[in-house]
Amino acid sequence: QVRLVESGGGLAQAGDSLRLSCAASGRTFSRYAMGWFRQAPGKEREFVAAISRSGGNIYYVDSVKGRFTISRDNAKNTVYLQMNGLKPEDTAVYYCAAPSTTAIMPMSYEYAYWGQGTQVTVSS
Repeated sequence: QVRLVESGGGLAQAGDSLRLSCAASGRTFSRYAMGWFRQAPGKEREFVAAISRSGGNIYYVDSVKGRFTISRDNAKNTVYLQMNGLKPEDTAVYYCAAPSTTAIMPMSYEYAYWGQGTQVTVSS
C-alpha cells in the first residue's frame, strides 16, 4: 500500500521560503512520477507541480513558475517542493500525490494516492 507523508509546512511572511518534503513508501518509488497539489479555503484542489520518475521532465502551474522548484531523491524515496518568494495567495493545504500509472507525466486524474496534507500560511 502506498503511503505518503508530507512535512515542512508552516507560517511564513510574503517573500519567505519554505521547503516541503514527502516521504513515500509501499512501492518502487523510482518507477513513478510524483506531484504536488494544493487546496485553498473555499477552492477546489489544484495542480502545482509534477516530476517524472527520473526527474527529467518537470511541469508547473503558471502561478508558481520561477518561484517553486520540485525535485526528488530516488535513493531516499522523497520528493520536495522548494517554495521561494511566497505570496499570500499561496496559502493552502499542500498535498503530495502519487499516480496509479507509470506514465512519464500523468494527468491530474491519474493521481490515486495522497498524503494527509501540510498547511502553508503566508501573511502579507
